[in-house]
Amino acid sequence: MQQDISSLTTLPPHSGLARFLDACHHRQPDATPVWFMRQAGRCLPEYRALRQQYDMLTMVKTPELSTEVTLMPVKTFGVDAAIIYSDILIPLEAMGLSFEIRHEVGPIIHQPIRSQQDIEALRVPSGAEIAPYMMQAIQMVRREVKNKQAVIGFAGAPFTLACYMIEGRPSRDYRNAKALMYGQPELWNALMEKVTSVTINYLLEQVQTGVDAIQLFDSWVGSLSPSVYQRFVQPYVQRIFTAVKETGTPAIHFGTGTSALLEALTEAGGDIIGLDWQVELDEGWKRVGFEHGVQGNLDPTLLLTEWPVIQKAMRDVLKRADNRPGHIFNLGHGVPAPTNPDLLRQLAEAVHAETQR
Repeated sequence: MQQDISSLTTLPPHSGLARFLDACHHRQPDATPVWFMRQAGRCLPEYRALRQQYDMLTMVKTPELSTEVTLMPVKTFGVDAAIIYSDILIPLEAMGLSFEIRHEVGPIIHQPIRSQQDIEALRVPSGAEIAPYMMQAIQMVRREVKNKQAVIGFAGAPFTLACYMIEGRPSRDYRNAKALMYGQPELWNALMEKVTSVTINYLLEQVQTGVDAIQLFDSWVGSLSPSVYQRFVQPYVQRIFTAVKETGTPAIHFGTGTSALLEALTEAGGDIIGLDWQVELDEGWKRVGFEHGVQGNLDPTLLLTEWPVIQKAMRDVLKRADNRPGHIFNLGHGVPAPTNPDLLRQLAEAVHAETQR
């Protein structure tokens, strides 16, 4: 079981890790913690240089490269957390599905799920089997950050993973997945059972290896209505968060296009609920409930403008947070590739400076 990092006497009092854990546990931190989804990516020239030499999956599966990329934004932006460089589809290989990530397209599943036989053929590997290279990267990152920043592990949520498995590639309407969900609920449930079990094994292995928090990404769940989510998705997500909660590790629950689902997502679980940019932070927090923390929610496209525009929007987010304990500053989704890295460094510094307590 993971050691309770927050209880260690060696924890620097004003470190990013202390700040991040205070927010996760609903304590007032010395300043609002900040990190950015997709912070280790295409906006960094040193990352682009590596991508000239290696494809993404090679980098993910090479602990030294994954560690190097994970640490890039910590060194460049001064963020309070490092999220392990990986991909949400990684567990699918251990289940028996091969995939590739094509440039300008995204993940491509070579043999999409289409039948009961396809589902029955899927394996449910142990946590240790899923991605040993990722666990090595977690250990390496922990050694490098030395309790100065939080280390975040993650997984894709069952609905999003199931959609990829059925569609075989990125989709705009998820028609094949939703048709199976509505028309053959017994097959849908069988698939979700397996994906949920694998996701639990995967996250618990990350916790055992030493992450300080986990984030569950449900990137495509915004395509569902609240009642459909509650029927076909929520029970599985609840199982995941229940399993993580038993370890004492904080959990962040994030989806995009979820302004209609906030109450249902909160019921499903998570200590911190991620808010995308389509809901005002104060309104979203009120709907989530102030007993929960929230993460977010600057519109990522603001990073393609100038600093005065970004600063004004940042101050609006912070004003809406109103100094309540439990706020983690982040974007409403990932960093856009054309972002000037200097703006992210300036943004992280400004959040810390304007919220110092």
